Parts: sequence; structure tokens; C-alpha cells
Amino acid sequence: MTWGLFTSWILPGLWVTVQVTVFSAALALVVSFVIGTARTARSRIVRILAGTYFELFRSTSALVLLFWLAFAFPLMFGYQLMLMWAGVLGLGLTYGAYGSEIVRGALAAVPQAQREAGIALSFTRFQRLRRIEIPQAWPEMLPPFNNLSIELLKGTALVSVITVADLAYAGNVIRITMQDSAPVYTLLLVMYFILAFAITRGMRVLERQAKAGVGRPVERRRRTWRNLVPVATRIAPADTSATGGAAK
Repeated sequence: MTWGLFTSWILPGLWVTVQVTVFSAALALVVSFVIGTARTARSRIVRILAGTYFELFRSTSALVLLFWLAFAFPLMFGYQLMLMWAGVLGLGLTYGAYGSEIVRGALAAVPQAQREAGIALSFTRFQRLRRIEIPQAWPEMLPPFNNLSIELLKGTALVSVITVADLAYAGNVIRITMQDSAPVYTLLLVMYFILAFAITRGMRVLERQAKAGVGRPVERRRRTWRNLVPVATRIAPADTSATGGAAK
């Protein structure tokens, strides 16, 4: 493989793959939380709508969805999506459906006593999610989100079939030019592995930080309260015992 082919195809293709991965992951994360929390709502209608979305996109081929968004959507609605954004939309909606199950399962694993405590404090549903349930469920979501992120990265190769010039598309162009598949696809395997490894390392850091932060706000409030208590008040029991209970 010549340096010219590498710089003219592989590097731009790598940049496109990174963009599609990041934008699709951001969309999938939003969809995951919206649909995942909606599936735990009290309203039966909300749960049915969220469940319908989950079953629809979980059961639909991502490849066929990309074709539909790129080629059928413009014919039906008269609006042509940019091919890259069609790929981002298709992957984000599909993997967001899988992510919603992660969110729903993690929220369901929060002890019922925690929810009851929020109700006793007159928290709204949103306040219970923000202050009680999601902070406890977030560390449990990160390991499966890590796996889903890797699957999403590998799934970005599907956008090459709608002529988005990602790594897979660039590798196919170079293969046709060089008439040799082995070095091209070996390089692509290595590059996808490096990207996946980088994602894994980043998610592991987030996971450690999330687990270390569980309960820290409560401890900080307790320390602050102790700092506000007068020193004489804190040492009063010790002084009483030293005088043989004379204060009694």
C-alpha cells in the first residue's frame, strides 16, 4: 500500500468512522435514557409506546434501515438526508433501542426502599430519577454500555453500503485499486481494534469514577454538618465522663 493511498483514503475514512461513531453514540445515549425511563413509567400508554419503539427497532435490520433512510425516505417524504446523517440516524435509533433495555434493567435494580424514600420526601418522578435512581443505576449501566459502544463502532462499517466514505469504504476502494485484499483488510482489522481498545479504556475510567462517586455527596454533607457543630458540643460527652458524671 502506497503512502498516497493511505493519506487520501484511509485517514479520511478513519475520521468519518470516528464522527459516525461519536454522533451515533450520542444519539443512542439520548434514546436509551428516554425510552428506558419511559418503559418504567406509571402510565400504561407511555410504557406501551416505549415498548413498541423498543420492539420495532430491536427487530429491524440496521442495514435495511440504513437503505430505507438513504433511498426510500426521500421518495416518501420528499426530503433527502445527507448520507452520513442517514447512517448516524439509523445506527443511533437502532442501538438506542438496545441501550434502553440496559437503562430499564439498571433502574429496575435500584432497591424499592430507595424509591419509597423519595416518595416520602415528596420528590416528583423526575426528582427521584435525577437524585436517587440514576445516580445509583449509572455505575451498573457502564459495563453493558461499554459492550454496546464496541458493537456500535463495528456497526459503523454498514454505512459503507450507502456510499459513506468510512474505513470500510476506503478499504474496499484501495482493494480494488491494488488488486490485493490481504494487506488492506489486515490494516482495517488493526485500526478497528485500536479504536475499540480506546473506547474500552475510556469507559473503564468512567466506570471507576462513577463507582467511586456513589454516596460521596451524602458523605460530604455529613462532613460539612460536623464542621458546623461547635467544638465544645462535640467534646461535651468526653468532659462529662471525665468528671465522673457530675454534670448529671
